[in-house]
Formats: sequence, C-alpha cells, structure tokens
Amino acid sequence: MDQNNFILRYLNKYQEIITDSVDQKKKFIEIYKLLKKYKNNKKVHVFGNGGSAAIASHFSMDLTNNSKIRCYNYNESSLITCYSNDFKYENWISKVIEKYGDKNDLLILISSSGMSKNMLNAAKTAKKLKFNKIVTLTGFNKKNNLKKLGDCNLWVNSKDYNVVENIHQVWLLMLVDMIKAKNPKLNF
Repeated sequence: MDQNNFILRYLNKYQEIITDSVDQKKKFIEIYKLLKKYKNNKKVHVFGNGGSAAIASHFSMDLTNNSKIRCYNYNESSLITCYSNDFKYENWISKVIEKYGDKNDLLILISSSGMSKNMLNAAKTAKKLKFNKIVTLTGFNKKNNLKKLGDCNLWVNSKDYNVVENIHQVWLLMLVDMIKAKNPKLNF
C-alpha cells in the first residue's frame, strides 16, 4: 500500500469514529453532568495502562486545573511497582482504590481492550466500596468485560490501539472543555 492511501484510510477511520461519537452524545452528557456534581465534593480517580495511563494523567491534570474537581491519577512508578510487587500487578489498582478511595467517589477506567485484569479488579473493588459510578472507556470488542462492569461506558469501534487511545483522549479532553465552558450548549 502506498503512503498516500495509508494516510487517507487512516484519517478516514478517525473521521468515521468521531462522526459515530455524536451517536454517543447522551453518554457524554451523562458523564459531563456526573463530573459537574464532583465540584468541591468527592474525588474522581482515573487509571489506564501504558498509553492509557498517559491519557489518564493528562485528563486528570487538565480536569483539576480547569475546574474545582479533584481528579487523581496514580502514575507514580514507585507506587505502581510497590503495589504490584506486594499485591501482584492485577491487584495494584484495587489496592490504590482501597487506600485512597471513599464511598461515592467516581472511578474512570481507560482500557483499549477492556480485558485487563487490573482494570476488571479495580471495577469490582470500587463496587464493593460503594463508589458512586464507574465510567469506562474501551475499544476492540463491544461486549468486553470492563464495559459490563461499568455504569456509563464509551466504546471505540476499532481494534487498533493508536486509534482507540487517541479517540479516548479526544473524548476526555472534550469533557474538560465542556466543563471549562461557562454554559456549554448540550444540544448537538
């Protein structure tokens, strides 16, 4: 395949997904309203693995800096390696939630596959601790296990990690921009 065709196909895939995002507008509005309730209130915790961890960090900082919402990510390598060593990698997020989470907090989990054991265990722990809601951002298989555990789920119709992760970032930063706006128009 020549480079021109690759570029056209690649960008068209993004355009299709962004266009399909409009179909999920009710979910965006639900998450927006949910986040707005967290101003000066409980905490929002956000997690991801790999590239999704970088997205979680970016979203957390932008949300906290542009609102009165306390959003935390836990991407400190000493915390991750300590908890992974002591409790196994599939349990490190659950242990963070147990230590830092409180009843009625909000959990956002970003996982391209929706099958990562640490994310699945985190959702189960948050439910046990009576977190208010669990928001998931996934891709790949529409019926993935993490999506089944979430209360509000955004799904990307792609099996390409880069596409899924980039769309997740667009969606999360769109939510930050909605919160930053004084009175965002919610009618699309």
